[in-house]
Amino acid sequence: MGVLDVCSPGVVTGEKLYALLKYAQEHKFAIPSVNCTSSSTINAALECARDVKSPIMIQFSNGGGAFYAGKGLSNDGQKAAVLGSVAGALHVRAMAEHYGVPVVLHSDHCAKKLLPWLDGMLEADEKYFKEHGEPLFSSHMIDLSEEPLDENIELCIKYLQRMDKINCLLEMELGITGGEEDGVNNEDVAMEKLYSQPEEVDQVYTALTKVSKNFTIAASFGNVHGVYKPGNVKLSPAFLGKHQAYIKEKHNLADDKPALLVFHGGSGSTKEEILEAIGHGVIKMNIDTDTQWAYWEGIKDFYKAKEGYLQSQIGNPDGEDKPNKKFYDPRVWTRKAEQSFVKRLTEAFADLNCSNVN
Repeated sequence: MGVLDVCSPGVVTGEKLYALLKYAQEHKFAIPSVNCTSSSTINAALECARDVKSPIMIQFSNGGGAFYAGKGLSNDGQKAAVLGSVAGALHVRAMAEHYGVPVVLHSDHCAKKLLPWLDGMLEADEKYFKEHGEPLFSSHMIDLSEEPLDENIELCIKYLQRMDKINCLLEMELGITGGEEDGVNNEDVAMEKLYSQPEEVDQVYTALTKVSKNFTIAASFGNVHGVYKPGNVKLSPAFLGKHQAYIKEKHNLADDKPALLVFHGGSGSTKEEILEAIGHGVIKMNIDTDTQWAYWEGIKDFYKAKEGYLQSQIGNPDGEDKPNKKFYDPRVWTRKAEQSFVKRLTEAFADLNCSNVN
């Protein structure tokens, strides 16, 4: 049995999405959730998933969505972020089935000030649901970790009630992920806020379960966004096991891992820490910083290798009248970026036990 016995190629939503996440948890793998900012990065992510024969999550951040729409478009009222995220989602829907892999279509961190962005995407989901019987996106994340926990939960309940009507899954965050990503800066946050407590996680689980089972929890355990050498981030994956045990005992459940957990800020994590987190029920890990570098590195290496052919339209080491179009054509160096992106993402699939699981 494999993932394709649980869900089909294409965008996965609703009951099949929940079944996919529980399957991942039971079989101890986590699905990489890749931040994409263009059709090029989307296609590279889909290509990688196809080649490693596994499902993938493709997600858009607020800034990534605005970039997808074009930096020349105003983002007043989150207009560009909404339009770009929706355009990216439609691109994924057009291509995913043809790559032959299940895809979870997701939006990333949405802080309180960015809720109009989420509202715009949900309007697109509701419209798509009326026409197709499922939402445009598989899921959305609300990040109210900087707000008081009671307010965080209250707003998550409100949005989950809306989302559950269209079979859309909610990801919520409690505790704070340190570091900086996409304009959200938590580099100076107090250390104790980087570690969620079992009682807090259960408070979320208890409240949201009354609405729907379709939610995941990003509970912090020392996570930090950004670029760090392995060992420089003090992760404590054992916290995740404590959360699961607490919830199981309090609610008298048979499931050893009742909560679907999410891993943010994975850069700098050791493979051992990643595997321990997966063992405690993590089913999703965000991938952004490392694939950003990989995309750039593909271009950088191509430029260094072909520098003499990239200084003018005509004239290169082979002759003063030799044309250089086949070197500076954007399709050439963009493809090099994609290939480097695929290579790095392939490593992430392996690290997450998510290779050849279809």
